[in-house]
Amino acid sequence: MEPRDRSSYAVYQAGRGIEEVARELGRDPEEFVVLSSNENPHGPSPAAVETIEAHAGGVNRYPKSSHVDLVEAIAERWRLAPEQVWLAPGGDGALDYLHRAMLDPGDGILVPRPGFAYYAMSARYHHGDVSTYDLSKADDFAQTADGVLASYDGERIVFVISPHSPVGSEMPMAEVERLAAETDDDTLVVVDEAYGEFSDRESKRRLLDERADVAVLRTFSKAYGLAGLRLGYLLTPAAWADTYARVNTPFSVNELACRAGVAALADDEFVEEVVETSRWAREYLHEHLDAPTWESGGNFVLVDVSDAPTDGEETPGSAVAGATQRRGVIVRDCSSFGLPECIRVTTGTREETRRAVDVLNGVLTEVPEA
Repeated sequence: MEPRDRSSYAVYQAGRGIEEVARELGRDPEEFVVLSSNENPHGPSPAAVETIEAHAGGVNRYPKSSHVDLVEAIAERWRLAPEQVWLAPGGDGALDYLHRAMLDPGDGILVPRPGFAYYAMSARYHHGDVSTYDLSKADDFAQTADGVLASYDGERIVFVISPHSPVGSEMPMAEVERLAAETDDDTLVVVDEAYGEFSDRESKRRLLDERADVAVLRTFSKAYGLAGLRLGYLLTPAAWADTYARVNTPFSVNELACRAGVAALADDEFVEEVVETSRWAREYLHEHLDAPTWESGGNFVLVDVSDAPTDGEETPGSAVAGATQRRGVIVRDCSSFGLPECIRVTTGTREETRRAVDVLNGVLTEVPEA
């Protein structure tokens, strides 16, 4: 007995963590700063931690009322009906629900390249086809309706990432509106705003009041610091009111995640601190790194390290990421995104960001083995 052949499927490659790297190098995890996975360097919302501790003894019960409470809190925050909030185990879980709801076998999705690998993975799990549109380094990864429409061929779903990881660019509201207007009536435009809290631009959620062909993806993983609880959601058109119950798995979001989400959503002071620090760190990276960077709306900065010295076998991104890792700072080699000459640096605390800049600037002038 063998599973079906999935050798052609892409694999999601996560950023490396402290424990993994420390074990590999035989070092103490306390020596490292991890700036590779766009996690929240401040930890989780303190209000969420208190709530988890208070409700840990109740995990023998299914998350019924807590799920309802969180959906209602999100709906109130976004001024939507609760039926428009699709709660899920992470943003990836929301993608699975979306594809269950939207895709018949052979239907297509259109995704950016570079981009989040799980869009394509999830669509293929649901027997969908995948096409791509390119974001060009030569154009500073600008996101425009024309750039997407040039590759559009009637796909059922078109994905836009704004702010985009790993490049940091955003698609302006007017461009998303034009994209939705110029695609077919039965095409859904999904705007992934996983990093939306870090942007100074308006959420595309407003379009849900005006159109029935736009949805917005959000997560608690980044600004709220709940990545380990896997909690995300989709904001959908009002016409989809009864669809979520038909595609959701039973009790898909766990009790502690639901409780923590309610608490975190109300912890505005924590989120404001996180966003303020991240924006400071972005500017510090732009100003002090001895390498070209791109403007970013997220909690990370893409860095061009193509001029860094290598041993001739590694890509510049791999060489720099490896060298900084050996010096205690873990950043993301962007080769898996199709950008082998780049690294992505998550915005850390002020201390972590200054350390990352010092280490990177040293590495950029030396051979990676040093």
